[in-house]
Amino acid sequence: MSAAQPSSVTPVAVLDVREHEHEDVLRRVEHVFGLQLDRSSVVFGESGATEGFRTSNGTWARIERRNRWKINSAVWVGLEAAATIKNVRKPEWLQGATWIDGAREVAWRADEVELISAAIVGDLATVATLPDAWWMAVRESLTALGAHQTERVGMTQAHLAKRIGEVFTGVDTTVDEWRTAHADVHLGNLSVEGHLIDWEDWGAAPRGLDAATLWQSALPDPAVAARVQREFASDLQTRSGKLSQLLVCANAIRIAARRGRPTPLSEPAKAAAELLLTELRA
Repeated sequence: MSAAQPSSVTPVAVLDVREHEHEDVLRRVEHVFGLQLDRSSVVFGESGATEGFRTSNGTWARIERRNRWKINSAVWVGLEAAATIKNVRKPEWLQGATWIDGAREVAWRADEVELISAAIVGDLATVATLPDAWWMAVRESLTALGAHQTERVGMTQAHLAKRIGEVFTGVDTTVDEWRTAHADVHLGNLSVEGHLIDWEDWGAAPRGLDAATLWQSALPDPAVAARVQREFASDLQTRSGKLSQLLVCANAIRIAARRGRPTPLSEPAKAAAELLLTELRA
């Protein structure tokens, strides 16, 4: 089988894989990986930059396009780099390929990973039905991840200080404990079997960031939010954990201000922030 040749295409301002023809890209992935993509199984990312397919190997293929001149190198290899992490429930990375598409002025990245058939949690109603074993699995994964040594950066001190400072004043934002974090733990990135997916952004971050991000997802449901606090108290009750919570509160409040109206996250975030500020200023 020969590699597919790119068709003659006209560059577009923003290539959206949901709308723009790129069959030559799919054929190239099939050739390089030695498999067939199940076109009927396609799942698109929200921004039109990514798509995924079930494959004839019983695996999952993820395909992403980036502006060739604006590639964030850490994010670009995040999934591949996560293959070094042990004792964390996540899709296993199998192989990858990258190339420049001069005709479209983009770069493509394709990865073949373990197929996770378990459903995504997705919403708070589903969380309420999950057993204790799910909470234990997520907690164990985040503990193992936190102990993993890496040179990657998930969040900097400067970023945390800037975002908190945009909403709250008079807070010492100095982080005193750092751990390796997934850096995007929300209900859309967790399966009902406890898998963590979407490993683009992982790296060193303030201790408790992952638990704080999950807690933010749960804020509209006080019972689930309280459960997150109990399950991850060892991280969330540290100084860095409280700063991480204040950060996600600031983000929720900032987004609501930008939209000009409250959101399901912003009002409970304001209430939680008052207590956090009292504790951090004490």
